[in-house]
Amino acid sequence: MPFKKGQSGNPKGKRPGTRHKATQLAQKLLDGEAQGLTRRCIELAKGGNVVALRLCLERLVPPRKDRPITLKLHKVEAVGDIPMALGTILEAVAQGEITPQEGQSVAGMLGAYCKAAELVNHEARLEALESVLKLRKK
Repeated sequence: MPFKKGQSGNPKGKRPGTRHKATQLAQKLLDGEAQGLTRRCIELAKGGNVVALRLCLERLVPPRKDRPITLKLHKVEAVGDIPMALGTILEAVAQGEITPQEGQSVAGMLGAYCKAAELVNHEARLEALESVLKLRKK
């Protein structure tokens, strides 16, 4: 017998947001210690402890996941323009202007453009064929 949407298979189970017992215990142990621990970590970082330094820096400036890039691509108005744009992307990666991951992301956008243009082209061709068939039936 299938469950109803939104209904748990174990209605007496843990409620959403309930913390694990180990997490609760760790939080109790750290209660009131956050300021002292933070101060000690900063002191260790200032003293040259590389791990503490990295921990402090990661909290101050978290690793950037994405960044805007500047890339002079030729205007892509048709599918035929994509190979030139891909060449520009490859050159930028090879010159170190953008990372390979950034190049892959931009190339993926060009791929999406290509698929969309292909769909539009197929639709136009299908409509043309359908109109020819309608004329033949008359």
